[in-house]
Amino acid sequence: MSTETEPVMGLRESKKHETRQLISDHATRLFIEKGFEATTIADVAAASRVAKKTVTNYFARKEDMALDHQEEFVAGLARTVADRAVGESVLAALRREFLDGVERQDPVIGFAGERFTRMIADSPTLTARLRDLHDQREEALGRVLAGEAGTDADDFAAYAVAAQLGAAQRVLFQRIMRLTLAGRPADDIAATVADDARRVFGLLEGSFGKYGVR
Repeated sequence: MSTETEPVMGLRESKKHETRQLISDHATRLFIEKGFEATTIADVAAASRVAKKTVTNYFARKEDMALDHQEEFVAGLARTVADRAVGESVLAALRREFLDGVERQDPVIGFAGERFTRMIADSPTLTARLRDLHDQREEALGRVLAGEAGTDADDFAAYAVAAQLGAAQRVLFQRIMRLTLAGRPADDIAATVADDARRVFGLLEGSFGKYGVR
């Protein structure tokens, strides 16, 4: 019985993913062309050739169509720390993963191109949502640190550490955005931010260099 239903479920999930991506792609194009605030759900539905109800079924908020990497963004720091190698500190793991992201020019850490970045910067709604996602990311990191320390989920010290480590990531994300809006080429931004990252993480070394070593 399972062998008959699994391919059907796989096809259904694949179709849902395609529809979601189609809506997100059309929405992002409209947001860039018209501005996020000026684009309506009806505009997105018409461009995607689906009903408005379909759009809202896939995306609870309009900003979710633009920031479609948000789940990966929120979970990223916590996952990096949870998966760090034996002998690696929390700070070392976060530094390694960030520098790898710079080398990949990963959109999740800010390499989104000038038009997309300007779309965010010009929208009060998207700017506010991005701040909220940074807060959620620090919260997720704090939960992992508290769990590893064997303390309560509301442990103040774990969240204080997460806030400081998250702030470094936030500053570097904003640095990438500013350089992108200034029209700097992606390769140039990557080289600059790699040096900046080493300096930023270096400033934290004295406090957190041995924190959470496995």
